[in-house]
Amino acid sequence: MVNALVIRRNTQLAKAQKALRAAQYVRMSTDLQRYSIQNQAAAIAAYAQQRNLTIVRTYVDEGRSGVRINGRAGLIELIEDVQSGNADFDHVLVYDVSRWGRFQDVDESAHYEFICKRKGISVSYCAEQFDNDGSLLSSIVKNIKRVMAAEYSRELGVKVHAGKCRIAGLGYRVGGPLTFGLHRELVDEKLRSKGKLAKGERKALQADRVRLRPGSDEEVTVVRWIFQQFVVERKTDAEIARQLNQTNIANHHGRPWTYIMVHAILKNENYVGNLVYNRTSRRLGQKLVNNPHHLWIRSAAAVAPMVDQDLFARAQKIMAQRYISIPEDQMLLRLRVILHRKGRLSEHIIKNTPGLPSVSSYLKHFGTLRKVYALLGYTVSRNCDWIDTRVFWSDVLTSHATQVAEALKIDRALRPVVEQSGAILVVNGKLKVIFVAARQLPKRRANHSAQWRARCTEISAGLLVVFRLNDANKAVQDYVVLTAPRGTKPDVRLSDVALARYKAVRLDSLDELIREIKGRVKARSGRSNTIIISDRTRDVRSRCRRGPTGSRRKV
Repeated sequence: MVNALVIRRNTQLAKAQKALRAAQYVRMSTDLQRYSIQNQAAAIAAYAQQRNLTIVRTYVDEGRSGVRINGRAGLIELIEDVQSGNADFDHVLVYDVSRWGRFQDVDESAHYEFICKRKGISVSYCAEQFDNDGSLLSSIVKNIKRVMAAEYSRELGVKVHAGKCRIAGLGYRVGGPLTFGLHRELVDEKLRSKGKLAKGERKALQADRVRLRPGSDEEVTVVRWIFQQFVVERKTDAEIARQLNQTNIANHHGRPWTYIMVHAILKNENYVGNLVYNRTSRRLGQKLVNNPHHLWIRSAAAVAPMVDQDLFARAQKIMAQRYISIPEDQMLLRLRVILHRKGRLSEHIIKNTPGLPSVSSYLKHFGTLRKVYALLGYTVSRNCDWIDTRVFWSDVLTSHATQVAEALKIDRALRPVVEQSGAILVVNGKLKVIFVAARQLPKRRANHSAQWRARCTEISAGLLVVFRLNDANKAVQDYVVLTAPRGTKPDVRLSDVALARYKAVRLDSLDELIREIKGRVKARSGRSNTIIISDRTRDVRSRCRRGPTGSRRKV
């Protein structure tokens, strides 16, 4: 009888206590909605008090649009906690349907709510006039609310875009980054100057407008020199950028020049006094599209010209002549002529032969240079088996990431989530673990030690875990854990001798690797470092180096 009065853990009482725990999700669209988060939290708190709910978690998205889930770290974390089983609550409280999201596809909004429902967690909209209880009336009203929320964003986007087009047509600056030699001037409704706007600053009053003004005399001189070199001296974009860097002239970002920056100046109509708006658009977070010319908003004489109109027109003509579109059969024919003349083909030969399209052009049309060679009947002497197996090793790394995540989930303090990209593991929303496969390089001599090379282009700091393959590059030989080397080198070479220099740890089995990762993750859980293990196979495209003028090279 005494034992019958003892309430043990994990009994129905614990479940009842969990049923009284709730998490709140709050979101505001822009930073100008100063008190939106506080107002939502106050309404949610009143709702929770009426129903005897205790708010134990808060997920916040400040200054984030509800049109899509990308960039909404709060909602993403909420969904991940629910899916992983780490949610210690049975209720999610949201102010209204629009705060959950203004998804243009209402099924997407329903999908995220269904994820919670499938895990036994209910979603309640505190300010709505219906209870989200799954009844027929609730389902109909909720779906109508979702459609209304999506339509509000669509109509607002149309109105904002029309307003921006009208302002641009009046000769005022609307959005977009500036190029070299230009700055923004803030003016009031009577066109009186209110000062120069620095980078990152914006107007505070709706009645104020922004005009473009030429930069300093030194910057104007540099702009005119660029056009002179390009049109008169017939130098390329890359040659101009190289000469600017050699004379220690920094760009408007304070960084070295690139051919892309020079090309952006040469095609910018701002330097002849024109403002052009709506050349591209991205409606409601969709894909960026190029608009047809009749939709462009052009305002003439809106900026004091820095370059002569005739000189600018000659520059446009030269750039148009350099980019000539030819059919694919002609691209292959030109390459076949070079193959017959030189007896072989390579990326270097294509890049340095006049009259040939750029390497990037061949990649854009045919996918890879190996496919181009196959169409010509040319067999490259290089061993490309590693490239052929990149999909296989990508799947292997993804599988290992999943196994490591399952092992880390045993510790309730760790919340590992495998990202959609595959071999990337995020722990507690901060620490990243990305896997790298390193192939073994051929030995130059029999007495040389084995060398492995891992592509680490995207790695800047954190923990690097390398899967070293055997001499045939068909299986994993061992695992190496080290701190990611700092520097700009794209590759890391790992021999047995180099392990001591990198302070690396070599492991023979997956179980040892899991214990090593778990220990390092727990040791770093109190810090904000990023733990990285990168997929060597995902960087194959980096082999295709672009030429000085990229895809705009003369063909």
